[in-house]
Amino acid sequence: MDSIHYHARAAGCVLVGGLLMGRTSDRRRCARSWADHPPASVPFLVQQPQIILLKEGTDTSQGKPQLISNINACVAVADVVRTTLGPRGMDKLIHSEQGSVTISNDGATIMKTLDIVHPAAKALADISLSQDSEVGDGTTTVVLLAAEFLREARAFVEEGVHPRHIIRAYRQAAALAVARVKKMATYIGADSKLAAELGAQETAQADEAGAAPPSRRLLERCAQTSLNSKLVSGERDFFAKMVVDGVCQLDPASLDLRLLGIKKVQGGGLRDSFLVDGVAFKKTFSYAGFEMQPKSYADCDVLLLNVELELRAERDNAEVRLTDPSQYQSVVDAEWNVIYAKLQACADSGAKVVLSRLAIGDLATQFFADRDIFCAGRVLEEDMRRVAEATGGAVQSSTTS
Repeated sequence: MDSIHYHARAAGCVLVGGLLMGRTSDRRRCARSWADHPPASVPFLVQQPQIILLKEGTDTSQGKPQLISNINACVAVADVVRTTLGPRGMDKLIHSEQGSVTISNDGATIMKTLDIVHPAAKALADISLSQDSEVGDGTTTVVLLAAEFLREARAFVEEGVHPRHIIRAYRQAAALAVARVKKMATYIGADSKLAAELGAQETAQADEAGAAPPSRRLLERCAQTSLNSKLVSGERDFFAKMVVDGVCQLDPASLDLRLLGIKKVQGGGLRDSFLVDGVAFKKTFSYAGFEMQPKSYADCDVLLLNVELELRAERDNAEVRLTDPSQYQSVVDAEWNVIYAKLQACADSGAKVVLSRLAIGDLATQFFADRDIFCAGRVLEEDMRRVAEATGGAVQSSTTS
């Protein structure tokens, strides 16, 4: 820098911000002087590139005000479902932009229907949906508990307590609460302490008197508690027994609730409902010939397919080029041969019941009716999964394998 200032002063010009300022003749003399005696270093300005991480208009609020804003949003969402809790909870009427109207007091249904924009409030809605997916009940309770925890933490945030300390305290409290619940829990099962206390004599006496054993009565009371806030609360005794019967048929090791299905049929009363000891699915679309098929079998084989058994023109699936009009008949014959090959393969398998996720056409329906085979197409995927679990089979995607 000293040599630069020296050359600039000698030439009669001033160096400002790396630029030579002065008369034209002075700048020329300064440039010649630098050419004869170059300085050791010349400062220059480097413009740093602008790094854009977020798009324009993005809200980057942070700190205590944003934390309090998030808490207030979650509390506002909880206030919406607060009045639906309990047996005397009120229903909510929700009108969407599409014009649909929903009336419900179920927390998961309400949270799913609400069009929530605030990101923190959306997280609270996701908690409700996760509770409904994992447990199936307590959706309103989990929202209210989370909101109350945030409401109590708001005072500490306003006083300047770091959020990490609050989170650590909540985790310690959760561990203590879980330990207390496990200590108070009553285990029900063949190897549980409750079953040992009942003993074989008490269970036999309960069977002779026509009353349910104490373990089952406890399960029915638990089911009645969850039905108190539902529309069927007036018939909770009737449905509680049905629920316990259905759950007792599941594998105790897994308790896969997806194996329990609910089919809604219009008409009738609540007490017309019944539990099917097996797999049930609603009547699917059928063609002529369905009435001729047998409706009752004993110890039969079941064929589960993901194949369309319907006559379709191959021109829809492939390109056919003909050099002679007489060849068109061979194409039509090939289409019939394809469908008949599939149907014959199903008949040769020895199955008396054929179920498919895809359509079963009128030709296939009549083909199976002539051979005393029952068929049903467009069966729901969840029903197919239940049939596969009940029979120990697997859904086939081809009739040639």
